[in-house]
Amino acid sequence: MYIAMNRFKVAIGSEADFENVWRDRDSSLSQVPGFVEFRLLRGKTNAEEDYTLFSSHTLWQSEDDFLNWTKSENFRAAHRNAGERKAMYKGPPVFEGFTVVAGI
Repeated sequence: MYIAMNRFKVAIGSEADFENVWRDRDSSLSQVPGFVEFRLLRGKTNAEEDYTLFSSHTLWQSEDDFLNWTKSENFRAAHRNAGERKAMYKGPPVFEGFTVVAGI
């Protein structure tokens, strides 16, 4: 199993809009080979730095399944309008990928 996460620093006041982007998107992940599940996580608000932390969390059968998705038309379609929402972010997303340690 492989976990792919992106951390987003969302400008305070833009949280609902950010959540709606994810809620309303036309996702075809359930049709992608190797995809298991998706979660959007909301973290703490950092008032001093003016953001709320979010993380997109996807679980895949393997890292190869994830990488194949990143090279697909489904991936391009899912990210097609991402640049139009720059004002809601405090910097670019930060990717983290993890292989699940079997048996633990």
